[in-house]
Amino acid sequence: MKPSIDRRKFLKQTAVAGTVLVTIGSTTKLRAGGGANNKIVAAVMGTNGRGMDHIQGYLAQPNIEIAYICDVDTRALDKGIAAVAKQQDKKPKGVKDFREVLDDKSVDVLSIAAPNHWHAPAAILACAAGKHVYVEKPCCHNPHEGELMVAAARKHKRVVQMGNQRRSWPWVIEAIARVRAGEIGRVTFARCWYNDARASIGSGKPTSIPSWLDYDLWQGPAPERPYVDNLVHYNWHWRWLWGNGELGNNGIHALDIARWGLAAEYPRRVTCGGGRYQYHDDQETPDAYVTTYEFGDKAATWESHSCHPRGFEGEGFGISFYGDEGYIIIAGNGWKIYDINGKERSAIKGRRDDAAHFANFLDCIRNGGKLNSDIEEGVKSTLWCHLGNIAWRTGHTLNIDAHTGKIIADEEANKLWRREYRTGWEPKV
Repeated sequence: MKPSIDRRKFLKQTAVAGTVLVTIGSTTKLRAGGGANNKIVAAVMGTNGRGMDHIQGYLAQPNIEIAYICDVDTRALDKGIAAVAKQQDKKPKGVKDFREVLDDKSVDVLSIAAPNHWHAPAAILACAAGKHVYVEKPCCHNPHEGELMVAAARKHKRVVQMGNQRRSWPWVIEAIARVRAGEIGRVTFARCWYNDARASIGSGKPTSIPSWLDYDLWQGPAPERPYVDNLVHYNWHWRWLWGNGELGNNGIHALDIARWGLAAEYPRRVTCGGGRYQYHDDQETPDAYVTTYEFGDKAATWESHSCHPRGFEGEGFGISFYGDEGYIIIAGNGWKIYDINGKERSAIKGRRDDAAHFANFLDCIRNGGKLNSDIEEGVKSTLWCHLGNIAWRTGHTLNIDAHTGKIIADEEANKLWRREYRTGWEPKV
């Protein structure tokens, strides 16, 4: 058995290789349209939750101005404006409809943190308007939208990064570089998990739309449905019309790391079993399920228990890689490597570093280079989530073309490759 690699020596040896591993994207040099000192002007779409992290991520960088806050909820709009005004001299403008921003040629970036059903339609419109795009995970609501996003980014030569920020965390980069460098031998399996103690979402009741919400615009591209009192702002995650369940919510983070470490593209077979067991309510997506991805010479699994908080390895979220000479556990804020007999060989503690992902995005706009999570790579990882959900919704194993990621000869499953849109909202490239 090979000894554990000295960390300082390892980092020197893999400094270049590690960068190559994690910066897969367009090499075209695309400069921002900003003015003096190459300042980048951004608009943030959706500030009720994750968008507030976007604000902090951008304002931690030099030569960045947030000129617009976009939100259909006037309360979130005011919150976002106030957060920016505390940190930059120029107060941003607040708009409900992000399309107003697309007409402003001084804006270089649209940063999307709206619900999942908005991710692809907004990103595609932004690319067509000449904006670079940072879009939250999962980057698309369905596989067809992912194809369109890649096409839009390439057609309009835009920098588009998905918000799977672990791709830019130094300690995760090091962990994956060690996996790819063979420190645990030939890797044949990755295990991903997520555990939480989510409460029931209850049964929604039709009620009048709150005065602070533009519900028509919130629905946007999705087919119109009556407003109910248990949908906005979070429980849409668990309804297929707008969300992608726990696979799309947290699974994308873990499966993206698994795909990265395994150096895998598309699986050959996908199976998924589980259900909504804990509560009887409006949730349509499972609260407990296991998805398996088979590649012929290796495999990966995703296991989620949304209503039971105890996870594996003492952590609620993590990824483990298993090789013929040992295994590595990436969980919490660090990783540990063990030999095949379970003896710890090396370990590191890290920290959350979301600003690094925004810094990589802005640097690629200014100077060209490669993104840590170019949209094409983001779409591939997101497809794993979609395939798991499609397998669960159809109730059968999916056979996949390992070269294209397409579902083979399965009419029922292929109906879920794309979605229905409200009239006039279907994204096009």
